[in-house]
Amino acid sequence: MNFELGTLNLKLLVILCGISLVSCTSINVFEKNVFFKNHEWPNRNRPSIRFNITDTASVYNLYVVIRHLDAYNYNNIWMNIYTKSPGDTVQIQQLDLLLADNKKGWLGTGMDDIFEHRVRITSAPVQLKKPGDYEFTFEQIMREEPLQHILNVGLRIEKAE
Repeated sequence: MNFELGTLNLKLLVILCGISLVSCTSINVFEKNVFFKNHEWPNRNRPSIRFNITDTASVYNLYVVIRHLDAYNYNNIWMNIYTKSPGDTVQIQQLDLLLADNKKGWLGTGMDDIFEHRVRITSAPVQLKKPGDYEFTFEQIMREEPLQHILNVGLRIEKAE
């Protein structure tokens, strides 16, 4: 009986090690989303997301996360993204994010009538060279006011492999 208990403990240890190795392959560093009341994004609503970086040796992929309803009227969204790194001035990046095309329809993942897009906002992985708080502010600059059928916008940061 004692031998069986030792074998069982060994099997449990192997399983736990395997699970921990699988969980270590996750490279997600940060994701935060801001939800919009009534599924509308007024252009005066400029949500900001802050995060703290301590690992300045790694490189990161930065994504905008957008969730919308199937009823969203456009195949893209124009945005200004304001980035403030520790001790620096604000940098503005204007982006036309493609959400759909005529062949495939919505390019993101969907469930029922909700679609999520993770659109990379840098052409290559970036190194965040200064430790401290980084702040990203999102402004939609579409002609429709308020922009209808947008559930939320967010930021996702992943360590690049």
